[in-house]
Amino acid sequence: MSTTTLARTLRVLAAPGDRHDEILTPAALGFVSRLAAEFGERRDGLLKERRRQAIRLAAGSPLDFPMVTSAVRADPAWRVAPPAPGLTDRRVEITGPPQRRIAVNALNSGANVWMADFEDATSPTWENVIGGQLTLLDAIERRIDFTTEEGKEYRLGERGRLATIVVRPRGWHLDEEHLAYDGRPVPAALVDFGLYFFHCAQRQINAGYGPYFYLPKLENRYEARLWNDIFVLAQDLLGIPRGTIRATVLIETITAAFEMEEILHELREHSAGLNAGRWDYLFSLIKTFGHRTDFLLPDRAKVTMTAPFMRAYTELLVRICHKRGAHAIGGMAAQVPAKDPAANEAVLATVRLDKEREAEDGFDGSWVAHPGLVPVCREAFDDVLGERPHQLDRRRDDVEVTPADLLSVRRISGPPTPEGVRANIAVALRYFDAWLRGQGAVAIDGLMEDAATAEIVRVQIWQWLRLRVVDRETVLRILDDEAVALAAVRPWAPVDEARELFERTAFVGELPLFFTPDGYSRHLVQRAEAQG
Repeated sequence: MSTTTLARTLRVLAAPGDRHDEILTPAALGFVSRLAAEFGERRDGLLKERRRQAIRLAAGSPLDFPMVTSAVRADPAWRVAPPAPGLTDRRVEITGPPQRRIAVNALNSGANVWMADFEDATSPTWENVIGGQLTLLDAIERRIDFTTEEGKEYRLGERGRLATIVVRPRGWHLDEEHLAYDGRPVPAALVDFGLYFFHCAQRQINAGYGPYFYLPKLENRYEARLWNDIFVLAQDLLGIPRGTIRATVLIETITAAFEMEEILHELREHSAGLNAGRWDYLFSLIKTFGHRTDFLLPDRAKVTMTAPFMRAYTELLVRICHKRGAHAIGGMAAQVPAKDPAANEAVLATVRLDKEREAEDGFDGSWVAHPGLVPVCREAFDDVLGERPHQLDRRRDDVEVTPADLLSVRRISGPPTPEGVRANIAVALRYFDAWLRGQGAVAIDGLMEDAATAEIVRVQIWQWLRLRVVDRETVLRILDDEAVALAAVRPWAPVDEARELFERTAFVGELPLFFTPDGYSRHLVQRAEAQG
């Protein structure tokens, strides 16, 4: 089937916006159509298998390292591809949504990598999705400089000192309802990947880099295999050599933690390593085992990276990555610098301890959410790496992790405090309010909250209600208080919608796997249709 024919079957179901025609060209839509035609049904089948696996685990099936792939784990010979240009030294990575101001600040921040995030840090309004693609195109073409109405200038620095761009598309669980292929929404991951790859892959190669990606929320090796097949076809269609794409997989689901080596193996010619996606990992753990009393987690603030099950997960990740020649990237420092000098020093001290621990454990780099944290993260890794770009030679053969170690939650389990319950409700309500208004990354009480952290507080409330460690009346009373407080400071905000989304996804017997599909289709799409 020709690209022209395929393009006719892909319909844009949104009103045209400023410069959208630069992204939604017939050729680009034809490219996305081809990906949807080839891989849409496979994606659907993998989502069905996710649900079946969730049912099996809820019924008591044990989690273990797969027996059928023991030969892959035992084979000492295979390695992933060597680091690609711009991805050799990754000691500091900064994350944020692909918005113009954030893009300029991130690229100029002194970080080695900017992870342009269409996933957790982006509220998936159509304007954000296509606007994000325009931001990336303009950044690569170096036409992103601008001046605000207040006269503040945003200018890119010297090309050689800019962070390497790595794009995180949305996860497999989301659809893009503004694009339809044969009458059905297109998987959002294929939209984000396809539009960026079509417009920017060759441009990045010409600039001396390549099309690089972060892959979110994978649950097993089959989902990694799907991405690898997508990469192969995409490169073939555009005449780009196989292996040019590089992808770092976020290990942020409990099932993926048992298949890290297999995920690297599936992606090996396109692999750039693994990342310890700590916040989504906690969310996945609660979502999977939250119905069990031995998986009762206390206040979010009390579940740190020093918890035994989190230590097991991160140390195993480093060991597996370095065994296979892959970068191991640490988790997000979500703190936001404070204006008060004393408070800011406390923030920096917290981040410093976190990054020093990761560097000493063998990680090759780590994430921060704010440009003000780049120097402290760099210092922590400089102290360990020195002039070396990474520490792939540090094998961590001393690490031995069992399935029981990965699931040893009971050593820190316990009920929440009243303050923890209120904090979760406040964060959920305030984040949902911002997300519904099109903002996906929000500074709340000194932390940069995104969809991953909002998911933690949502599922914790669900777990605490389900296990009856908190009663429904108390939660509703606190919710009333927080809704009134939010409406008082933001009378224009969709507080009622935010509250409805929270109740619909947390106050239920059967937990919705994510809040984003419900919030997207019920609120963001309907609002766009009403405005259109």
